[in-house]
Amino acid sequence: MSVLAARFAELGVATTYEAAGREGLISGGFVRVVPGARVAGPARTAVCGTNDNLAAHRVLDTVQPGEVVVLAAPEPWSAALVGDLLALQARTRGAVALLVDGAVRDVDELAALGLPVWARTVCAAGAAKDAVGELQVPVVVGGVVIEPGDLIVLGGDGAVVVPQERCEVVLAAAKERQAYEIGLQERLAVGESTLDAMGLGPA
Repeated sequence: MSVLAARFAELGVATTYEAAGREGLISGGFVRVVPGARVAGPARTAVCGTNDNLAAHRVLDTVQPGEVVVLAAPEPWSAALVGDLLALQARTRGAVALLVDGAVRDVDELAALGLPVWARTVCAAGAAKDAVGELQVPVVVGGVVIEPGDLIVLGGDGAVVVPQERCEVVLAAAKERQAYEIGLQERLAVGESTLDAMGLGPA
């Protein structure tokens, strides 16, 4: 993980989202397979066919160290796009996380493997391997367009996307917000109310 990505991972999803002008938050719930995982990295994208993961196999053959593999797929999500074998390959090739807009399986094994995985759902059924799909193209996940190379920040609050050309600006704003919130925490810890500390007016 690059220094920039590591800093975003530390700041987290919520702070990054607020600092980005409340833009880029991926909607919908995700299963965070590895408890406590927080990570960030540039997106390497793939579009899979319905319940077909051939594109996932193809994209993992091209992934670069430090990248977040983003798998987009149309509904219904009734077969797993990723299991323990693909996750092992992803970790070995240097991917820092998988963001799966679809199903995964082997969740106990995935958790033990330790590669951070976020998925829409869990399904034990295996996927077909017929649809070639598309690699390194813009994808839409949770109403947000993700371009290859955009920064993906993942954590307990879900996922947020920062366009690569905005990373430095958003990072500076996120640092300012973090400092502001630390100041609020210090005031609340000695008994002030949020109404006063945040200037929200009288009760």
